[in-house]
Amino acid sequence: MHSQRLDDTVPWSFITEADSRTVIGRPPATGAWRDGDPAGARLFAALGEFSFGAGGALPFVRIAYETWGTLNADRDNAVLVLHALTGDSHVRGPAGAGHPTAGWWEDIVGPGKVIDTDRYFVVAPNMLGGCQGTTGPASFAPDGTEWGSRFPYTTIRDQVNAQARLADVLGIDAWEAVIGGSMGGMHALEWGTTFPERVRRLAVLAAPPESTADQIAQNTVQIEAVRTDPHFNGGYYYDASDGNGPYRGLALARRLAMINYRSPHELNSRFARTWQSDISPLGHGGRFAVESYIDFHGNKFTRRFDANSYTVLVEAMNSHDVGRGRGDIASACSRVTMPTLVLGIDSDRLFPVTGQEQIAAAVPGNIDGDVPAVISSDFGHDAFLIEGDLIAQHLARLLSV
Repeated sequence: MHSQRLDDTVPWSFITEADSRTVIGRPPATGAWRDGDPAGARLFAALGEFSFGAGGALPFVRIAYETWGTLNADRDNAVLVLHALTGDSHVRGPAGAGHPTAGWWEDIVGPGKVIDTDRYFVVAPNMLGGCQGTTGPASFAPDGTEWGSRFPYTTIRDQVNAQARLADVLGIDAWEAVIGGSMGGMHALEWGTTFPERVRRLAVLAAPPESTADQIAQNTVQIEAVRTDPHFNGGYYYDASDGNGPYRGLALARRLAMINYRSPHELNSRFARTWQSDISPLGHGGRFAVESYIDFHGNKFTRRFDANSYTVLVEAMNSHDVGRGRGDIASACSRVTMPTLVLGIDSDRLFPVTGQEQIAAAVPGNIDGDVPAVISSDFGHDAFLIEGDLIAQHLARLLSV
């Protein structure tokens, strides 16, 4: 779900001294991409004024996005790829100015890949409320300061409405396919129910029909980890010097989240009770290897993300309920008549297969009848990012319908 960066989703491994050196130094107050930073492959679309479903509005919203391939003359070969909570639009391409890491779905998107950029025009937007170029809390308000905690409460539906307005700007009446995993899968499901006439094929990967009480509880702890950092300052920390922003709370939230991204089997088999060094963790100041791993990635995360965005986006996940205002989940999903792939992961403890089973049973367009496709993997929730061959096989089935 939340990781969705290539460097964070490789199979877990021990932290080396070289790894540790990459996070030496004080973290910035925010890891957000800011105006004036290298744009990299980002493009920008102005949406103008934007109103939010729960109330509030912004006088101006901008969407940052990336594209690959060419939109054909009939404008009917466009594929929308939607990222997870802390992902971004850099689906493929090298690391470089504006992009600290290489693309996160190189195995899936590209020339000759299952989402073939020689055939499709692929669009990947950064989500509303994020921190990688689309308007979010770290963006400047008309008064010249960041929106910060003034940023409106944002829902999954708000984010999909912004994506639909991007499609309007691009002149795309209907997507050949809308594909998303984890939080991106929430967006994909909303696309299928809110704009069914604009989606010819749909893929919902490792996502639930609603955020359950258990999932909301876990998210709430992460939000409080950020907000109780003494340097969070009510969301007004952008002028803080390096090392004086809310990085401890953000790193803790990241560590809490990462435990659910992978399976217990992988964590136990990879690390067991191994020590990080020759110094014993049993009262002698040493650390278990898994402690060092979680801490390293928590610290690394603070260098590429924004604390306010994290709380806005996690609350957006909490808002997810495809049946809200539509009777119930089954009634909402009855609108999803286009060919649809619903895919779960057998070791996913974040969004268990029971959620995908509920979607699959209610979606008339499900290409597997009334059950989801389920892949077997030791990698837990992050398997939709790691198991490229398995994911590609199922996407190929959808795109051939």
